[in-house]
Amino acid sequence: MTFRLGLTGSIGMGKSITARLFAEEGCAVWDADAAVHRLYARGGAGVAPIAAAFPGAVVESAVDRGRLRAIIAGDPEALTRIEAIIHPLVAQDRADFVARQEADVTVLDIPLLYETGAEDGLDAVAVVSVAPEVQRARVLARDTMSEADFETILARQVPDAEKRARADYVIETDTMDHARAQVREILAEIREGRSDA
Repeated sequence: MTFRLGLTGSIGMGKSITARLFAEEGCAVWDADAAVHRLYARGGAGVAPIAAAFPGAVVESAVDRGRLRAIIAGDPEALTRIEAIIHPLVAQDRADFVARQEADVTVLDIPLLYETGAEDGLDAVAVVSVAPEVQRARVLARDTMSEADFETILARQVPDAEKRARADYVIETDTMDHARAQVREILAEIREGRSDA
């Protein structure tokens, strides 16, 4: 059975790049954000239940994320209702992916891993982290992100210090070479542990 390694980290910490580094080392990688995109796309399993709960959020048989954001902004309860619909579908997508894997290590890229309790059923968790000033600079360098947006997202996420304390592994993403070296160390430890079992 594949080793299930959760990968998480707050916004701007370098999680997507780190997931790519794991893939380069032969790991299967599942991406929670990509799963949500599939669920919201035309024919996706999330379209009908979202349409039933929020009819204005669906355009041309797909969930319109812009409209969904506007609904959330105008209704404090909307996000909780959306999560109640989407999180179980995402969990099923993840379980189906893991069940198909033949790779020795499967990395599950889950931005809200601790926030959603997704660490249950994983063999280990790695968190990506970087100094707060580097995180802020990375996020605000994106054309799509304002300071207010960044603060709103941070407020909804488990603090970095808590993630670091709870994780089995911490990957510092200060440089690409350093991150790659840590990924290789983690995989060597996991693979050695599996061969000893």
